[in-house]
Amino acid sequence: MRPMLGLLGIFLAAMMAGMNSRVGALALADLRGALGAGFDDGSWLTTAYSAGELIAMPFSAWFAITLSVRRFEIWMLSVCTLLALALPFVHDLNLLLALRFVQGVASGTTIPILMMAALKFLPPPIRLYGLALYAMTATFAPNFSIWLAGQWIDGLFDWRWVYWQIVPLAVISGVLIGWGMPREPIDAARFRQANWFGMACGVPAFGLIAVALDQGVRLDWFNSALVTFSLAAGAILLAVYLLTEWYHPAPFIKLQVMDRRNLLLGFTLFVFLLVVLLSGSMLPAGYLGPIQDYRPMQMASIGLIVALPQLVLGFAVALLLYQKWVDARMVFAAGLVLIALACLAGAQLTVAWNREQFVLAQALQALGQPMAVVSMLFLITSVVRPHEGPYVSGAINTLRALGSMIGAAVVGQLLTVRGRFHAEMLLDHAALAGNFVPDSLEPGQLMRIVGQQSLVLSIADAYRVLGVVALLLIPVVLSLTYIPAPDLRPVSRASAFPSTSQG
Repeated sequence: MRPMLGLLGIFLAAMMAGMNSRVGALALADLRGALGAGFDDGSWLTTAYSAGELIAMPFSAWFAITLSVRRFEIWMLSVCTLLALALPFVHDLNLLLALRFVQGVASGTTIPILMMAALKFLPPPIRLYGLALYAMTATFAPNFSIWLAGQWIDGLFDWRWVYWQIVPLAVISGVLIGWGMPREPIDAARFRQANWFGMACGVPAFGLIAVALDQGVRLDWFNSALVTFSLAAGAILLAVYLLTEWYHPAPFIKLQVMDRRNLLLGFTLFVFLLVVLLSGSMLPAGYLGPIQDYRPMQMASIGLIVALPQLVLGFAVALLLYQKWVDARMVFAAGLVLIALACLAGAQLTVAWNREQFVLAQALQALGQPMAVVSMLFLITSVVRPHEGPYVSGAINTLRALGSMIGAAVVGQLLTVRGRFHAEMLLDHAALAGNFVPDSLEPGQLMRIVGQQSLVLSIADAYRVLGVVALLLIPVVLSLTYIPAPDLRPVSRASAFPSTSQG
């Protein structure tokens, strides 16, 4: 039971990190109000946290092995907790950005360790259930966070809980990890072997890329010197980092594993899948907030429709994949079909929609997302050897953070471009109609109507595009190498878990 409770603690820490990021983004307007910060200055709060998360992802598994999972997790949880307690009392924006960045680094280490622990500690007969827990960081946490943001902002009317919410989970997970994970000495020899030059290039590379992706839509991409410099410098430094990782004998991420078909295609599919999954979270919130003036509490039910079933469906998909007659590629493809149908339902969006009209689309998302994510993780990790788990964990989670940011940037830019197009078309039609209708609308009324309709039409377009992308991924999924169901024969307790000596 001790290793299992330790794994539960790692899972809670990973969920804490996911919700800490998403709730902060959802409650950004209230946080800006509490600080007295404008829209532009306040937008850097999410950028700072996201940059910290992305920087931590490639290196966290290495540090967890070197320092021990138990020690490293407790240290990072302690940093997260102390900062969470202090952040509400910081009123200087620059200091708050710096502290939020540090918290992003600390919490960004927890999600890769969850996958690494599942691959390292769980034997094949139960490993898929561990991967189902990991999948919930991508399916449960983002959607459940809408309800949490509503509780703190509109329920308790206390924005400080946006930061304090992680404290109970951090304490519980720290206790479980401290009791359940084995005490292991620090492997000091690994410090002499690490690719420190590569890390010196990789850290600023990921930070600059995060800044460019998160601020690109707001600053209009290459029309901004900051975004242009961040992308160019980030790409150059990233190329140097990857080159050093390829030739270094002890890399943080082992790129050579990409020669396996399921890993190369699986990583590509993962990035695109993360973009597609925004159809279940970003698009409904992007409509209900601006058009219907919904607060997070009023939007909570939309997120819960997707989030709550994940507590059961992820494990149900894992159980399905253990059946010898099931092909994981078909389950993955079926999940993509359901997500595409959800996008088709969302594409019927009109200005008269409210929460009730999103129920069908969100229900399809709730079914399709675990089928796609759990199956994908199974197909990727099944070709990974046990000693390669930390390398693959770092790569997958870096792509997870990067894919989420790329998805938000792509969808945000699509909404901007299509919104401008529809606004121009509507204004042209309004001008033509005004020549024949004597009692035309006042300019203010006209612009309000055009703004609403152009946003609705652009969100409907985004649903269509993401639905098409989901369907285009299916042939790639079917081209993955077939992986049979894991062997369910029992394993001995000694081979299932490492020593749990508490020294």
